[in-house]
Amino acid sequence: MFNTLAAFAMLWAAAFPAADPITYEAAVAADPVVMESPENANGSVEAATTDLADLSAEQADLMARDPDWNARASLYHAGGGGATGNDSLGCRPVPMRTLATDPRVIPRRTKLFIRETVGMRLPDGTIHDGYWYASDTGGAIRGQRVDLYTGNGRGSMQPVMRFNQQRLTITNAGRFDGCPPAWNTASN
Repeated sequence: MFNTLAAFAMLWAAAFPAADPITYEAAVAADPVVMESPENANGSVEAATTDLADLSAEQADLMARDPDWNARASLYHAGGGGATGNDSLGCRPVPMRTLATDPRVIPRRTKLFIRETVGMRLPDGTIHDGYWYASDTGGAIRGQRVDLYTGNGRGSMQPVMRFNQQRLTITNAGRFDGCPPAWNTASN
């Protein structure tokens, strides 16, 4: 019995190697719900809240509407066997904007609003506005599932890791032409 458990533990460790540990400061900086303010710069943290007054009229309307889909989310990234090259529209994927869908459920070129990602702090310090763009498809994405593109490398997944394998409320925010926009023009 013991030998079986030991063999299983070794197999598990080989199949799922432990990630490198991260510092507390890095974890807090990557946490989309926790932020440090000048008032509490002594190292304490406070919860960030998304105030409806801080939202645009369109965002407030999308937050108030019933979602069009409740989809289970998974994450994907470039490198290490993840995404390579262009998405299914022939565009370069945009980190924290591009997502893969089952086009029979959520058509490509649909601009989506995911309320759970509104206010999420990104590694560069910017705050996510909740808009994502269905410009990719995936062989494993079937039915009410979405795959959020996080960027390059496994570390790019940190800001959205809490959404992995969770149900997200997704609202149709219209259509887009061309490729998903870059961060500086996405909310316009």
